[in-house]
Parts: sequence; structure tokens; C-alpha cells
Amino acid sequence: MPDRVALYLQDAHPIRDGMEFVRYAEEKGFEAVWQAESRLVRDAIVPMAAFAATTERIKVGSGVINNWTRNPALIAATFLTLDDLAPDRIILGIGAWWDPLAKNVGIERRKPLTAMREVVTVVRKLLNAERVTFHGEFVHLTDVELDVVHGRKGPRNVPIMIGATGMKMMELAGEIADGVVLNYLVSPQYNARAMEHLEIGAKRAGRSLDEIDRPQLIVCSMDEDREKALNGARKLVTQYLGQQPHIMKASGVSQEVLDEIHQVLTWPATEEEIERAMELVPDEVVQLITASGTPDECRAKVQEYLDAGATCPILYPLAPDVKAMIDAFSPLSN
Repeated sequence: MPDRVALYLQDAHPIRDGMEFVRYAEEKGFEAVWQAESRLVRDAIVPMAAFAATTERIKVGSGVINNWTRNPALIAATFLTLDDLAPDRIILGIGAWWDPLAKNVGIERRKPLTAMREVVTVVRKLLNAERVTFHGEFVHLTDVELDVVHGRKGPRNVPIMIGATGMKMMELAGEIADGVVLNYLVSPQYNARAMEHLEIGAKRAGRSLDEIDRPQLIVCSMDEDREKALNGARKLVTQYLGQQPHIMKASGVSQEVLDEIHQVLTWPATEEEIERAMELVPDEVVQLITASGTPDECRAKVQEYLDAGATCPILYPLAPDVKAMIDAFSPLSN
């Protein structure tokens, strides 16, 4: 089992249940918890604050917010506030969002690399307690600083991790970020290409790949009943392959299967559409891009991602017994 392991939470559980899971993960030696904010369901910041306020050691990351809907000055102020709550335990994970969701709420995601570079650059300067004047294509600040009157002044230790899926964003992460949050629902083989492009970006900044942290989101559906575990992951796999083009492209799933799913699903999909599309996703696809099955199978699959370049699995529990998954991956059991 890996020495480093983290927990990933979306919106499947009430926030207070999530707080209990995070405290349990901390007890079991987990390094971090990452809170999702990919869909219009649950904001990441409120759960992050809850997790930070009720723990002592575990790191708390956004997995991930997007760089379009919050002004970079607000992002910096928000994460400074979280750092006030849990000093040196907060991680800023930020991604480029996805269409059609962004388009449907009025966001035109043009030049995503330029936009991400500008936001990360400015947020880092602000968290470093610098006074910033910056006029780019997307970000405009004039003589702005985090105006701390009371409390800790000076730079904040908030690592910035880019949630990257495409290879150009992967290169940017290697160049300007403290690390990358590798996506889920991709095969371990995807990682080999990702490592190549991360290294390209790292070399631009005079760094090596080893200096770039590479935690990876991994869907984990674990049950002693293998069939039950696979069926538990099939719905999520179907939804993401059918509705999120960036994951569909990177997944490693055959184009034939993707086309069949896409013909059935619209966005947003109805439950009936999802149920019909699930029939098109065989067990082999579920096991290709998730850690699903018995505890031994799940651990073996996670190891494949680590062998392919990930540095820390961020486990997204799908089975009802979240604590059983935490126990199965606890570093304290090594």
C-alpha cells in the first residue's frame, strides 16, 4: 500500500458525514482530503472550511475550483482565509472547467492556457504578500494586495496545483504550478503520456519531473462482492464518458463504445438515459479506468497508477462503506 494516500469527496454524502469521514481518514494516516467542485452541485469552499475546522493534521485541497468564475483576487483572499483556519494545511487545486457546462452559464473558455497562466501567476503573487499590478488578456489588477490588518502577515504556504487533463495544460502545470492533480476515469497508460508532457513543462522552468507533485484522482468502488463493486462504478463511468468531452478523450476507452454512449446521453442526462447507456459499458471498461472490485483488486489497480507516475492516490469512494475503503488503504496498516 502507498505511504501517501488521500480522500476525495464530491456530493454523495451530507457534509457532516463527510466531516466524519475526514476525521477518520486523519486517524488512519491519510495525507489529505480533496473536495470537488466540478458540477453545479456543491461549492468546494464551504466543505473545505468544515473539514479544516474539525481536524488537526490532514491537508485540505480544492479538487478543483475553476479559473473562470472567481476573480483571482477573490481566490487569493479565500485561500488566505482558509489558511487562517488551518495554517500550512490548505492546497489550491484549480482547473479549466469544461463545456457544455461553462458555455451554458455564459462562460466563453477561450485561450484556456493563457487564462490559467494569468490567474495562477497573480494568485501566487498575492498569496506571497506582494502588491500586484498586472494587465493581461484576462486578468487586470492595479496596485492590489491582500490587505491583512489583523492576524498573520507575510507569505502564505498554499501550494497551487493545476487540475490538468489535456497535454498542453499538463505542460503548463509542469512549468508554473507546484504540482498537477491528475484526472480520474483515465487508464494508467494515460499517465505515461502525461509524464512526458509534465516533464516538457518542468524543463521550461528549469525543473525536473521529480519536483512536480502528481496526486491522482482515482474512482474506487470496493466490495467483497466483485459484481456489486463493478456495478457501483458503472453509473459514474457512464455519466462522465458520455457528458464530459475532456475525460472522454483521455479515458483510453474505444471510440466505438464512446460513440454508442454519446448517442444515448444528452446533457444534463435523465435517469432513464443513464440507465440505458450503462448497458453499453462492459466490466472491462469499468476496470480499465477505475479501481473497482475486491479490496485486493482495488489496491492492485491503484498501484498501477502509482507505477505509471502518480505520487499519491486521491481515492473517490463509491461503495456505501467509506470507512472500509479508508481502512483498506490506511498507511498505518503497512
